Amino acid sequence: MGEMGLVVRRLAGAVGAEVLGVDLAVPPSDGLVVELRRLWLAHGVLFFQDQGALTPRLLVELARRFGTPVEYPFLKGLPEAPEVIVVAKLEDERVNFGGVWHTDTAYLDAPPMATMLVARETPPFGGDTLFASGVAAYEALSEGMKRLLAGLRAVNSSAKADVSKTREDRLRDSGQASPRTYEAVHPVVRTHPETGLRTLYVNIAHTIRFEDMTEEESAGLLAWLFEHQVRPEFTCRFSWRPGALAFWDNRCCLHNPVNDYHGYRRVMHRVTLAGDRPR
Repeated sequence: MGEMGLVVRRLAGAVGAEVLGVDLAVPPSDGLVVELRRLWLAHGVLFFQDQGALTPRLLVELARRFGTPVEYPFLKGLPEAPEVIVVAKLEDERVNFGGVWHTDTAYLDAPPMATMLVARETPPFGGDTLFASGVAAYEALSEGMKRLLAGLRAVNSSAKADVSKTREDRLRDSGQASPRTYEAVHPVVRTHPETGLRTLYVNIAHTIRFEDMTEEESAGLLAWLFEHQVRPEFTCRFSWRPGALAFWDNRCCLHNPVNDYHGYRRVMHRVTLAGDRPR
C-alpha cells in the first residue's frame, strides 16, 4: 500500500510495478503527481489498468504533469494531439514497430526522459512488452568491468537496420519521405539525474560502436553488454488489455514489444517527454 490510498503491486524484483486505485483521466492533484513520480523513480516503469477514458488530448495533459511532451522525429502525430503518435501492427503485417530491445530515440542528443504508452486495441493473445532495468544490469557488473566502461562513450544511430525496418510500414502509410539519419554519442554508463544511480546505457537497436573505435573493434564487448543487460532477473513482462497504460523511465529502462500475434491488430498511443543530455 502506497501513500494516498494507492495499491502498488511489484511485478518483478528489478523493475516494474502496477498501481491500482487511480483514474488518470481525472486531473491528478499535486500530491498524487508527487507520489506517482516517487513510485516511478523507485520502480522504473509503472502500469495502470482501465485508463480507456484517457483521450489523446487528456494523455498529453497527463504527460505535462510530469514533463514536457515532445514530437517524435519520424512520424506525424494525431491531428488533435500532435505529440501523440500511433504505434500499430496491422493484421497483414509481420514486423512490429520497435520490435527489438531498445531505449527510445537514443540517437538524439537529448533522448526522452520518459514514455507513456496506452493500449487502444490488443490482440486476443500475445503482444506483451518486456522491460529491463539498466540500473540492475550495471550493478551486477564486476568492478573491473565497471572501471573499463567508465571511460567509454558509444555512437548511437537511427539507421541501424534492426530498428529502422520497423518504421517502414508506418512511414509508407503516412506518405512521408525517407527520414534523415540521426546520430548521437552518449556515455556507456550514465548517471540518472534524479536518483543519482548509474545505469548501463547502450542498446542493440541503436548503439553501433564505441567512440574512436571501429564497429569491428566494438562488436565483441557490445554483444556481451546487449546480452547481459536483458538477463531475465533484470526484467519484467506486462500483458496489455485495452485501456492499459505504461509509464517508463527512458533514462534507465529498456523495453521490447514481443511480436507473437501475427494476423491480429495491436494499436497503441504513445507520448514522450523531453529529457536531458546523458552524463
